[in-house]
Amino acid sequence: MPRAMWTGTIGFGMVTVPVKLYSAVDRKTVRFHQLSGKSGVRVAQRRVDPSSGEEVPYEDVVKGYELAPDRYVVIEPGELEALEPKKTRTIEIEEFVDLSQIDPVYYDHPYYLAPGAGGAKPYRLLLEAMRETNKVAIARVVIRSKEQLVAVRPMGEALGMATMLFADEVLPPERLDEVAEASEVKTTKRELNVAKQLVQSLAGDFDPDEFRDTYREEVLELIERKAQGKAIAVQPPPEELAQPAPDLMSALKASLEAVRAREGAGAPGAAKARKAAAKKPPAGKPTPGRANTKAAAKNPAAKKPAGSRAAAKR
Repeated sequence: MPRAMWTGTIGFGMVTVPVKLYSAVDRKTVRFHQLSGKSGVRVAQRRVDPSSGEEVPYEDVVKGYELAPDRYVVIEPGELEALEPKKTRTIEIEEFVDLSQIDPVYYDHPYYLAPGAGGAKPYRLLLEAMRETNKVAIARVVIRSKEQLVAVRPMGEALGMATMLFADEVLPPERLDEVAEASEVKTTKRELNVAKQLVQSLAGDFDPDEFRDTYREEVLELIERKAQGKAIAVQPPPEELAQPAPDLMSALKASLEAVRAREGAGAPGAAKARKAAAKKPPAGKPTPGRANTKAAAKNPAAKKPAGSRAAAKR
């Protein structure tokens, strides 16, 4: 049973809902340590004053904000503490909005909210009310001395909470020169029709179990083989011969024909067989931790209506 990382209440008008906060993800990144290439011993990192070459004790380290190269303003711990938001244990709901109004770019980190002691009924009431109205609660909460903007929404039979970025933290795509230039390009109606056909031919229902982190699995396999003392032969990448770029319409038509051929011209069961093959692991390849990978890939919101799944894309 995981331990709650935060406990508090949801402020829902005059109603309070006791809740516990749990992380909704278990990231599977393969982490490496830095070792000495000569001795194989893990490298220690120290805080060193470059002007004297001496190590600086942790208690002598202060915070400095860089105003210009090599110019800093020093901020004392007490000065920051005076500015910290008032510590509270309440997720204060400010408004309810339609799920479709929130662009996934604003989502940061997902969590689960579980009912606290005596909070089962108001918890369930809030969950069902948001599900019936298809609304998401926008709220503020202080976690680890930092005020967070959050979105609370139904995720299956649980309430999910995602921390959100503030508007000034999201960069507008218009600031990219390439995007601005592309917006001036004109397409023909014929090109658009073929492109739409290609999109429709590749359309389907999202199933997170179809997708695996194949790179991580291959890295874990490499680690296991080397740990067993097996030699690893690194093959040079094949030379890529320069190919003339096809015109856009030819590329669209060729892509559409390739998809139709792969689907067996609409043969019954072709799509299902393709999904089953995508889920099947490569034969003869040991993949440490695959069971955990599959469990972590489950998306509790995937079985809910499309509106509930949209906010899970972050």
